[in-house]
Formats: sequence, structure tokens, C-alpha cells
Amino acid sequence: MAKICADFGATLEAFDGEDDHVHLLVCYPPKVALSTLVNSLKGASSRLIRKEKFPEVTCHLWGDHFWSPSYCVVSCGDAPLDIIKQYVEQQRAPDRRKRSR
Repeated sequence: MAKICADFGATLEAFDGEDDHVHLLVCYPPKVALSTLVNSLKGASSRLIRKEKFPEVTCHLWGDHFWSPSYCVVSCGDAPLDIIKQYVEQQRAPDRRKRSR
């Protein structure tokens, strides 16, 4: 993911997620079309995961696709980067799952 971001002149600041989705914190230049960046991230990661042939992944496919065609982008503006990184990195924290149920 970091290499794909770098190819776009962007920086992957944080990466984490859950069993069925991921969270990326990316700083990108305004000239980057987010849809193009997201499609590149999805395509490259899907090819790599399929190449490695992780059998536990096949039960989580969207039909024949590794990723859902949808995505969500949220702008964080002037929010402190450390706070946003902390949020992204703690997505798998067990205490957070208890609170959300």
C-alpha cells in the first residue's frame, strides 16, 4: 500500500482494519484523483493476495472480486494527525469492539 501511495506522490500514514475492511490514512496531493488512487490500491493488493494464494481469503470474496466495488473517503482537514493515526491503528482493539456492541 505504501508503494502504491508513493507512486501517486502520496504518503501512507497509517494502515489497519478489521476482518472485512481496511482503514488507510493517506496524505495526498490535490492533483490526485482519489478514485484512481483507491482503484490502484485495491487492484495491486488484490493481485498480491491472490498471488500468495491465502486459502482463508477465498471465503471472503465479493463474487470473484477480493474488494467490494465501494469505498468511503473521509477528509480530516486540520485534525491532529496523531489522533487520526491512533484511531486507524486501534481499529482492532478488543475494548473498542465491546463498546460498539
